[in-house]
Amino acid sequence: MQVSSTSRQCPTLPVFLSPHFLPVVTNSTSLPSQNSKNRRARRIPALSLVKSRVAHPDAPSSSPPPPSSFPPSFGNTDTGAKAAVNTVVASARQAAVAEVKGSSDWASALSRVEDESVDHIFTACSYASTIWREMSETVLQVQDLNIILRYFGEAKRWKDVSQLFDWMLKHDKTNVASYSSFIKYMGKSRNLIKALQAYDDIEDEAIRSNVSVCNSLLGCMLKNGKFESCIKLFNQIKDDGLVPDLVTYSTLLAGCIKVEHGYSKALQLVKELENRGLQMDSVIYGTLLAICASNNLCEEAEGFFHQMKAEGLSPNLFHYSSLLNAYSVDGNCKKAEILVKDMKSAGLVPNKVILTTLMKVYVRGGLFDKSRELLIELDHLGYAEDEIPYCLLMDNLAKNGRVREAKALFDEMKRKNIKSDGYSYSIMISAFCRSGQLNEAKELAREFEASYDKYDLVMINTLLRAYCNLGDMENVMLLLKKMDELTISPDWNTFQILIKYFFKEKLYHLAYQTVEDMHRKGYQLDEELCTSLLLHLAQSGAPSEAFSVYNMLRYSKGTLRRSIHEKMLNILVGAKLFKNAYVVMKDNAEEISVLSLENFGSHFMKSGNINMINDVIKALKHAGCKISQTQNDNTHPMSSWYGISDETDLDNGPTLGCRDGLHSVVPSVHPPQEQKLELEHEQKIQEEDAYMEMDQENHILGKIFKST
Repeated sequence: MQVSSTSRQCPTLPVFLSPHFLPVVTNSTSLPSQNSKNRRARRIPALSLVKSRVAHPDAPSSSPPPPSSFPPSFGNTDTGAKAAVNTVVASARQAAVAEVKGSSDWASALSRVEDESVDHIFTACSYASTIWREMSETVLQVQDLNIILRYFGEAKRWKDVSQLFDWMLKHDKTNVASYSSFIKYMGKSRNLIKALQAYDDIEDEAIRSNVSVCNSLLGCMLKNGKFESCIKLFNQIKDDGLVPDLVTYSTLLAGCIKVEHGYSKALQLVKELENRGLQMDSVIYGTLLAICASNNLCEEAEGFFHQMKAEGLSPNLFHYSSLLNAYSVDGNCKKAEILVKDMKSAGLVPNKVILTTLMKVYVRGGLFDKSRELLIELDHLGYAEDEIPYCLLMDNLAKNGRVREAKALFDEMKRKNIKSDGYSYSIMISAFCRSGQLNEAKELAREFEASYDKYDLVMINTLLRAYCNLGDMENVMLLLKKMDELTISPDWNTFQILIKYFFKEKLYHLAYQTVEDMHRKGYQLDEELCTSLLLHLAQSGAPSEAFSVYNMLRYSKGTLRRSIHEKMLNILVGAKLFKNAYVVMKDNAEEISVLSLENFGSHFMKSGNINMINDVIKALKHAGCKISQTQNDNTHPMSSWYGISDETDLDNGPTLGCRDGLHSVVPSVHPPQEQKLELEHEQKIQEEDAYMEMDQENHILGKIFKST
């Protein structure tokens, strides 16, 4: 409402609304120093100035001039007053955000800022009072809190991100950007459950199907290895109203890079993208090139590269490096050099990634002289400050049997004090192991452990291989305990190294427990190794464990060699485990020789087990066998068929402690049966913990799927 200048009664204005003050209001306000010797202006936050004025209402102040004397820039209307108020509020909000971000106790700072409502600041002026009632009652708005949330996220302060978001939910101060940012950062912190829970709790359907929120959720799931669930959720939220954009498809395509059959799945997404009328951009093409490179598809990568150029899109360094990476699969140096020449003619200057990838092409193509020249060029450009280019050349030299040259390059690295994360040690230790230089490998392994306190799975496997080849049980045990301490989970290579080592040392019970752990974690078992293991377990007086290995192998591989079933049947018959033998015979009768089947039938009849006799006779008859009663009672099928001696070893050997997946090996101090029960109990608790976490994720995902 406009008030005439003649009738308007304007009370004393606070200092921050004074026309003399308004022109200098910024993020912080300059006040002249009282010290004449100090000519610099003191900077104090605008909000502090406002508070000090409110706290001392009786402080002397000059009476404001009449409204007609207001500066023309603000005028004498509500519009001018509103501009003044906006200036002060913006300054106050910036100061509040800075205070919360910079506080060591941000929660207290946030509560303090929120509690200090500034609506009383403007009561001195009718203009400001009217305007302020139309604005928020607190200093920080949702967008300000989002700024703080992103600040915590970029600083990887995951706990603060989670606590701030919970505070925002409690005070009903969230919007689309809040959910999008929070879910994204939960994905980066690998806290999938928290992200899924946040999405599941969204009641506003417009936010649930918002493309920014959904993109963050899909990206979060992909970062946590949930590709299949991600695609399923994507299909469901599309039905619920999501309109995917290029970012959506780019996110999903990035998930195809490391999954099985990723290329075919990527093509399906590209087809869907085109059917929706979306045009592929340079980011999509870059992702497709990376997918082709990861799947060793050079021709397909070239096709996308030329298609991109035909559509008028200019390739950047990322596109060139991705195609170069595809050429490195088979070391196609000729095409790589043509591509680099084309890149330079387009005005692009090769960077560290391009030159390092070109070097990768050279070493895989066997052009070691050119690789050395390129390494020198990288060094001159300052691109060889870390170990990556050295390791590329060193690794391929070692794999081509040129271990001495690789070692010389390794020594050069050390002389130049090249920054290393230990990968160069891993290459040289493996090279020494392959070439039979075990003492050199051990020496280098000890040097690494003395110099570095940083381990990853690759380095652990390299050191394990070195110590296992040397038969150094003490260091093997120490490494396994270190895996436990650092919570590094074993992979397929770790299991294979340990199983072969325990087998070589005739520690068959340890090998068996390692196979059990390997199977429980879902890794593919080696058929030849497991077959040898079950025979030696039977020889050492552990037929039940041998049958367990047989079952794990059967469920892991599906189809086994015919001879394995027959060997297992004879082991079980010799151990008088006829119930298990019947299972093997019934399921695989066509894979077992008639002689072994009749041998089983004869021994079963002599056992006097009348409970299963009808089933056994029926199964044998179905297999076309007759039961012979002339079997010599002293004949042991295992000894007569496979020449396995009656020697036993390692009945009570050391056992593998699997508190977190074969991370530690400790000597046995309990009788075998008691120890086995303890191990089974520990493993059961471990499995229950893992299943609980999986169930929690699946439960939330199920709720989301159901609700959509």
